[in-house]
Amino acid sequence: MSLLYLMLLAIIQGLTEFLPVSSSAHLILPEKIFEWGKQGVLIDVMAHFGSLFAVLLYFRKDVAEILRGLMDLLARRLNKNSALALNLIIASPPALVLGAMIAMNGFDEILRSPLIIALTSIFFGILLWWADKHFARSRTVDELTWKGAVSLGLAQSLALIPGTSRSGITMTAARMMDMTRVEAARFSMLMSIPIIGAGGAYALLKLASADEGASADLTAGLIVAGLSFVSAFLAIHVFMKLVSRIGMFPFMVYRVLLGLAILAWLFIGNG
Repeated sequence: MSLLYLMLLAIIQGLTEFLPVSSSAHLILPEKIFEWGKQGVLIDVMAHFGSLFAVLLYFRKDVAEILRGLMDLLARRLNKNSALALNLIIASPPALVLGAMIAMNGFDEILRSPLIIALTSIFFGILLWWADKHFARSRTVDELTWKGAVSLGLAQSLALIPGTSRSGITMTAARMMDMTRVEAARFSMLMSIPIIGAGGAYALLKLASADEGASADLTAGLIVAGLSFVSAFLAIHVFMKLVSRIGMFPFMVYRVLLGLAILAWLFIGNG
């Protein structure tokens, strides 16, 4: 796998992980459409792993509050920090459990279908725009209940289907709960920490223990992780500055056009 290809994967991952456009879809499509070689699920996840450190750095104050909240939970002290930590704990299991089941049964490769990506990009893109347009914009993360955290966790598990977009579906659900755009984006990105962390740790172990070309495979994964960190941090910074002003309409348009382009390639250009 060439250095140029690894750099491309890293840039795609960094720019799309926290935008509601599905980074997984954008990582899979070069392999499927342009036949640039099969990077596989593990390299995809290592790209996600690099973006994890970007969100940890950007939201370092929130991460510090979450850590304090975990200590408060252990001491049975209820406050804003412990409530945030508890809601993140509640929201994480659905995607973690379903993701493990999909990986163990080999369904992750089946789901990497361009047709699935096209349909989910269009459907969930329109749903995101609809939720952003038709629901109120006043609630904050501090007002999130445990029931809301469960709903967001279930929504996040849908993002295991490529093309859905983890950030997109969780922001859709948060907007349906009347969260502001900024607060929906903030909690969505914080929700990514345990999910991406678990997936990245799994990928790192698998790459390190590969039977053939272990050192090369591990090096490739680390290059992708490092470069995706840089591009992801820049993408988060820009998105958080602009999301309250631009809304979700531009992302809906992009996703619909992307889905239609994939369908055209499948049924016309690839026919």
